[in-house]
Amino acid sequence: MALIRSVIHLLWMGITVVPYALAIMLGTLLGVRGVPLYRIARAWLSLCISGARVVLGIRAEVSGMENLPQGANEGAILLVKHQSTYETFLMPVIMPHPLAYVFKKELLHVPFFGWAIGRLDMIHIDRNQRTQAFNKVVQQGKDLLAKGIWIIMFPEGTRIERGQKGNYKTGGTRLAIDTGAPVIPIAVTSAKVWPRKAFIKRPGVVDVSIGKPISSVGRQPDELMREVEAWIEAEMRRLDPDAYPAPAANTASNTTAHSGK
Repeated sequence: MALIRSVIHLLWMGITVVPYALAIMLGTLLGVRGVPLYRIARAWLSLCISGARVVLGIRAEVSGMENLPQGANEGAILLVKHQSTYETFLMPVIMPHPLAYVFKKELLHVPFFGWAIGRLDMIHIDRNQRTQAFNKVVQQGKDLLAKGIWIIMFPEGTRIERGQKGNYKTGGTRLAIDTGAPVIPIAVTSAKVWPRKAFIKRPGVVDVSIGKPISSVGRQPDELMREVEAWIEAEMRRLDPDAYPAPAANTASNTTAHSGK
């Protein structure tokens, strides 16, 4: 049954993406730019998330929405735990501001999906040219934040297996420091039901926990990212304790106890 449901949901996404992508491309031909096109993309993502709930039995429980900046002109850099495609689709659906993803340019070649996102206010980079790529992120990031668009990044860079931790890269905190925007750490347990690179999905709940804003003013990229990493990984253990091994017993204490000292 899980296989059949997964096939149906994949077909649902594949069929529905076509008219929405065409609407975005037609909009650009007619001179439409910015938020109106984003709303079209967001509507399709909402269909995908609704389809996941109805067909796959996957639903999200979100906590910490009150931690998001409330002002219409307040910027933010969202740094999100990345376990599956689910949170990529979910974040624009639940966030009160338009989002701009930082993504590798290869995605632009994906039929319909890539063609559409290439026409949105997103930041696509060439990972083979790191310096130029980051300069582009900073420049476009400043412009987008000034428009009230939040930047979203996955600091581990790729989807990570359940219970594992990737290498947290400092691109997001460097951008935050350069723009003065706060960072918002977000923990997501999507791999419980939608594992990395898995075709078959399982019904269940994805917990999304939004942390309090962390100021980037006067910070260093490395130590700011260490704070983000510590919060996210601690929150992941709280939300999904079954995925993480129990802490090892204190070796020194055990040795003392066995020696009778």
